[in-house]
Amino acid sequence: MFITQLSIFIENRPGRLAEITGLLAEAGINIHALSLADTTDYGILRLIVSNPENAEKAMKASGLMVKTTEVIAVPLKHEVGSLAGILKKMCAKGISIEYMYAFTSRSPGHDAIVILRLEAQEEAIKKLEGIDIHILEADLLESL
Repeated sequence: MFITQLSIFIENRPGRLAEITGLLAEAGINIHALSLADTTDYGILRLIVSNPENAEKAMKASGLMVKTTEVIAVPLKHEVGSLAGILKKMCAKGISIEYMYAFTSRSPGHDAIVILRLEAQEEAIKKLEGIDIHILEADLLESL
């Protein structure tokens, strides 16, 4: 149910993303999804990758500050209001979202996948049971 996400704290300077993605490529790690939030000096690069353990080791070996976080993945259909419908159901259950990002999918039946970090995540997962929001397993992402 939970997917391991890497959060890498990086300097906001030209070429830094190229260096990090190059390290992942050298380690044979595929990037499934990413999000970058930046400030003037630093950013947080959030990644869903093919092998989070090896990716974390490669990043730390290069001196990068890396944190792992558990997130969930929810599939979306390519239809008007698909995301709005899911968010409305979550709101009705009092579930608060810390952050989210999405990516397209080649998996049949999953046009897009939304990555969510929920506030009080364990409790939020229990609230999701029975409200027709499907949470993907981590092995599905490995098959993309």
